[in-house]
Amino acid sequence: MNGPGDIAARLAAIRARIAAAAARAGRDPGEVTLVGASKQQPIEALHAAHAAGLRCFGENRVQEGATKQPRLPADIEWHLLGPLQSNKVRAAASIFDVFHAIDRVKIARALDAEAAGLGRPLIGFLEVNLGGESSKHGFDPATLADEAATLVTCRNLRLAGLMAIPPPADDPEGSRRWFRRLRELRDELARRLAWPHPFTALSMGMSDDFEVAVEEGATHVRVGTLLFGSRPPLG
Repeated sequence: MNGPGDIAARLAAIRARIAAAAARAGRDPGEVTLVGASKQQPIEALHAAHAAGLRCFGENRVQEGATKQPRLPADIEWHLLGPLQSNKVRAAASIFDVFHAIDRVKIARALDAEAAGLGRPLIGFLEVNLGGESSKHGFDPATLADEAATLVTCRNLRLAGLMAIPPPADDPEGSRRWFRRLRELRDELARRLAWPHPFTALSMGMSDDFEVAVEEGATHVRVGTLLFGSRPPLG
């Protein structure tokens, strides 16, 4: 079941697990933002999560976000978790506040321009394809520093850090080395480049491995199935 009580209980349990993981790493759990990955979830499930205190929701597609946003309270921070196509940048910039999967310089510059036109800042993460997987988007770790250096002039798109989805693993511990690698890349870029805003964030960890991600420094975890239950089948 996915009633309001079920979602509230799941949300509390996830927050408790985040707090425990942060404690193990000597971190403040307040440093970790929980993003409810609400792709394909019915609007009632989002209302239930909001009533339970969740304020950050993440969608994978611009159109789904555009459909849901007007039907939910205005205090929600909307995150785009999926990659963004050039022809959707303008629409996305008017809906979403945070972009987790900026996979090309071109998209970053387009978002920067749209944010300037809208007169409001947007937050962004550079997505890194850590495992070099053909099925995934993202910057190549080998060329990331050179490409990122061209983006330090972005002022309206505030690039906050890096995001990655590690290669599949048999258990959560299999993701640890990839999370550590993303943290190392983040630290390298923060040290080498003159970012106009703090470059300290790490968007990493999902339902299966978010605790390991928190232990390795995640500032944003993207949890969907564990919070909302299995996605309903597409109709």
